[in-house]
Parts: sequence; C-alpha cells; structure tokens
Amino acid sequence: MLGFIGKRLLMAIPTLIGVSLVIFATIKIIPGDPVAAMLGPTGTPEAKAALTERLGLNDPLPLQYWSWLTSTLTGDFGTSLSKRTAVAPIVMDALGNTLVLTLAAAILALVLGLLIGTVTALRENGIVARLGNAFALFSISVPQYSVGLLLIIYLAAGAQLFPVSGMYGANGGGGFGDLLSHLVLPAFTAALVPAGIIARMFRSSVRDVMGMDFIEALQARGFSRRRIMVHALHNTTPSLLTVAGLQIGYLLGGVIFVEAVFAWPGVGQLVYQSIAQRDLPVIQAGVLVSALAFVLLNLVVDALQAVIDPRVRT
Repeated sequence: MLGFIGKRLLMAIPTLIGVSLVIFATIKIIPGDPVAAMLGPTGTPEAKAALTERLGLNDPLPLQYWSWLTSTLTGDFGTSLSKRTAVAPIVMDALGNTLVLTLAAAILALVLGLLIGTVTALRENGIVARLGNAFALFSISVPQYSVGLLLIIYLAAGAQLFPVSGMYGANGGGGFGDLLSHLVLPAFTAALVPAGIIARMFRSSVRDVMGMDFIEALQARGFSRRRIMVHALHNTTPSLLTVAGLQIGYLLGGVIFVEAVFAWPGVGQLVYQSIAQRDLPVIQAGVLVSALAFVLLNLVVDALQAVIDPRVRT
C-alpha cells in the first residue's frame, strides 16, 4: 500500500510542474505592467527601472520561472500589488473559506446524487424516477450563476429567508448558525452540477451491477432485497469514488462563479478580484494552490480505491 501511494506521489510531481509552467506562461502573456501597477501613475522612469531590476523582470524567462518556483516551494508567494501585503496569508485564508463551501457542497451533492441515482435505477418507470432524471438533467444543463441569481432574487432579497451575500452577517455574531445561514444558497448552487453527474453515473453503475450474474445467483439463493442491495452498492463503490472525487475537485476550481455571485470570500472570489486589479502574484498563488488541492484530493481518492479494491494496487 505504501508503495502504491509513493508511486502516486511521484506521478503528482510532473503534474504540478506542468501546472506551474502553464500558470507562469499565462501570467506573462496577460496585458499589463506589474511595475507600473506597483508604483502608480506618479512613478518615475528611474524608479520603474530600479524596481524592475529588483524584481528580476530583466532576467531571462527560464531564470524568472526558477526564481518564482523556488520561492513558492518555501511558501513565499510574493507581495500583493493591490494590498501591499504578503500573498500567502491572503490566499490561505481564502482557501479555508473555499474549503468550507466545497465541503458543504460536496456533502449535499453526494447525498442528492446517491439518493436520486438509487431511486432512478431501481424504479425506472415510476413518477419519482422520472422526476429524478429530470432534476439530474436540469442540474447539469442550467448555468450555476443563473440559479444563484434566481435564489438571491426570490429566496434572499424577496422572501428574506437567507442572507443575500457574504460569509457572515454584520450583526450575525459570526457563529456557526450565522455561517450556516449564509452557506445554504451558495452550497446548493455549487452542488447542482456535481449532484446531477453523480446521480446519472451512479444510476448507470447500479443498473449494470443489478444485471450481473452474481445478483441473479443471490436472488436464486433466497437473499432478501436489502442484502442484495448491500452487495450491489458495495460493487459500485470504486466507480462512485472516481466520479465523486472528480466532482469535488471540480468544485475546488469551479466555484468561482458561485463565489462571485454570492460574494463568498474564497479563492475564486479572490482570483476574480485580482484579475480586475491586475494583481499577478495573487492570481498565480490562487491558481497554484487550487491545483495543488485538486492533485492531493485525487491522491486521497486513489488511496481509498486501493483500500476498497486491492486490484487497483497492481
């Protein structure tokens, strides 16, 4: 098992290096002068030249990349151009907020996906199954920001059942109840697409397993429907882990629209604001940290699959 995890860790290294190269190259082709943004309109040519030299922007691109990568590996993401403070604490705080939203949306997506997938697989011709299939198709097709805006208009601003935006209210006390009330709408909005995909994939997995020979053998031996379902669901676990892991990884990088609509102070919202401000160090750090979290999540999913199905290790 340790050897399997070690191989996965070694495979993650070139992935992260490739991601860092893409991020660095993308930042370099973005229009805008970071030196001019740091000095402002009153910066003199001499000051711009001195700052450019100090930041190493006159160095060749490979040397600039190596300097940025080695600094990043030590936890130094640079200084924010807009906030004039270290980038690392800003990104880490935002990442914690994103993980809160991602965890809530992932739990909701798993519950909805498993429930709808099981019902639609076992009761294919019932009205409940048809409604479940319609919900799964709707959740995959509808844009998240449209759902978010509708929820804000009708449930937050209209009915005033939930807060409109933010993570805590100005007078909410900042407790768990205040956080939960702010979390409901963005978590439901973010969970829609993963829930629909998990439901449809789990439905297909359950139907495939229920048609296998060992299910017919269990029925012939007189096993109860409940025990048969336990065996069937156990055999769908590897495929469920794969789909669920990918969807949770999608949530880490895909909640940017949800965070922007609900003003949730996560990595997506931070990167969105930094793009408008041309704050390149924050953009680099935010995207890199999100990619690292995605790779670590896939490593955890691979390890869980290896525990459940020993064949994966070989």
